[in-house]
Amino acid sequence: MLLYSDTPSSPNGRIHEVSHKFACLARDHENLKEMAFDIDKAVVKQNGDLKNRTNHGGKAVVNGISNGYVKTGFVPKVKPVHKESKESFEEAPMLTAILTYISYAFLVIIGHFKDILRRLGVDKSDVAKEKGNEGFVPLYCDFESFYTRNLYRYVRDCVNRPICSTPGAWFDVMERVSPDNNLHLNITGKSSRCINLGSYNYLGFAENSGPCAEAAQRALIKYGAGVGGTRQELGNLDIHLELEKLVAEFVGQEAAMVFGMGFATNALNIPTLLEKGCLIISDEMNHASLILGCRLSGASVTKFKHNNMDSLELKLRQAILNGQPRTHRPWKKILIIVEGIYSMEGSIANLPEMIRLKKKYKSYLYLDEAHSIGALGPNGRGVVDYFGLDPRDVDIMMGTFTKSFGAAGGYIAGSKALIEHLKSRSHSACYATSMPAPVAQQIITSMQCIMGLDGTNTGRQRLKQLAWNTRYLRRRLHEMGFILYGNDDSPVVPLLMYIPAKIIVFGRECLKRNIGVVVVGFPATSIIEGRSRICISAAHTKEMLDKALDVIKEVDEILDVRYSSLPIEKRTALTEKDLEELSPIETHCP
Repeated sequence: MLLYSDTPSSPNGRIHEVSHKFACLARDHENLKEMAFDIDKAVVKQNGDLKNRTNHGGKAVVNGISNGYVKTGFVPKVKPVHKESKESFEEAPMLTAILTYISYAFLVIIGHFKDILRRLGVDKSDVAKEKGNEGFVPLYCDFESFYTRNLYRYVRDCVNRPICSTPGAWFDVMERVSPDNNLHLNITGKSSRCINLGSYNYLGFAENSGPCAEAAQRALIKYGAGVGGTRQELGNLDIHLELEKLVAEFVGQEAAMVFGMGFATNALNIPTLLEKGCLIISDEMNHASLILGCRLSGASVTKFKHNNMDSLELKLRQAILNGQPRTHRPWKKILIIVEGIYSMEGSIANLPEMIRLKKKYKSYLYLDEAHSIGALGPNGRGVVDYFGLDPRDVDIMMGTFTKSFGAAGGYIAGSKALIEHLKSRSHSACYATSMPAPVAQQIITSMQCIMGLDGTNTGRQRLKQLAWNTRYLRRRLHEMGFILYGNDDSPVVPLLMYIPAKIIVFGRECLKRNIGVVVVGFPATSIIEGRSRICISAAHTKEMLDKALDVIKEVDEILDVRYSSLPIEKRTALTEKDLEELSPIETHCP
């Protein structure tokens, strides 16, 4: 099975390749079916009949080439490293769920009623009109425009909030007022100093002073602000090569390649690895960049239940047994795509079990560590480090520099052959402008700090501070009776509120009390999973977190959003003893 193909594109080469594939098809078809099981016999229900299938120990081979990572035979179950943590996904109370559905239904009904009044001329508002396009069909999607003018418009003040400072532990939120019920928002020139609970600044490197800022400033003077070309067209700087070597060392892979945009790292590189006839098995909660990359690839896509290994194994078995639709030919390759930390759920991927399954079924694994790299593990090297696994067991490691490194862009790490393939085939490498040198230098300096290559223990302090802050805030919120999603060790803390009116009021009331939070509702989440998403940073002190907890408690007295009915032992494994053992740093990280 080939992860990617470098077959020459000449006609003779293509004819030879197709002929070879047909010659091998009959031989490989049964082997690809049988590798779904590691037992001697299994009973499989197919087309309404029960058939016995025997595993003859066939290798996973396509065109005479096998997956080099996995040996044939029984694959032992990997036991994950013991972690004193728990993932919680408590269901919404029945009454709250019903009220949430009713709330959204009421908003939609009112929206349609307003549209009728506008068509009749009773409502003189022009929010439903596309100015300058008279006589044209509507340019925008009907539901999207309906949602924007009738629902989103009234909550615009809670999103897209402009800030006028670095997104550190504190930030300045600019004040906005609206003279026409949020149709227009005008900046007053004033700002509020708030505790930042919304930015992805996990290790506190989003700074305008200190070693990282000074190094980036020197790079700006030396290289300038822009590159003016792609990596293949005189946009390949020596600092890019230095960064790629450091990234590969940091994540434990042979080689790495960096890109100027994190979203594009997924969206434009997944299509270089897959094509029609391939299968992607994707977690149902995967990020939009992964979804877009899957769609652009032309491969078939199927989803498994979020972080559910039984569902993943079932999808793998069905894919191998049934093959492609209609023809039932074996898939050219199967790629499992997951995230390290899920940015809306706060959950951590069950990577040990995923690696076991990918070895068992001879598939490939694509791991998106956008939120986990730098934020998890004793060395800050992500979910692989968190579970103490071998990075080489992950075929494709992806991550971004926008969260833990206080910069921008992304990377893909893996074998040297994989990276060479991407350098010549990736649209992000061939057509996108290279990463600016000051950004690359910010990443290098912060990564060296995490690795301890700067000669200090600042990186270790930041990692320890983030771990303690995460557990402290989660433990206190659980004690207060809130429903939280995700893992005890995840710095992404979704606080469930469900009812749309309460979500919006929570964001506004927190801002009044100088706490900046992110509130999220439908369609970014499911209808009954509206929430406030809190992001923890190593830059936060205990005093900041205590103040934030006091404000959340005060706002809860207005809204009454403590919905949890389970005992705290069933919601978290954290105890006061855990917080004492993982004590915070006495001297706050610079």
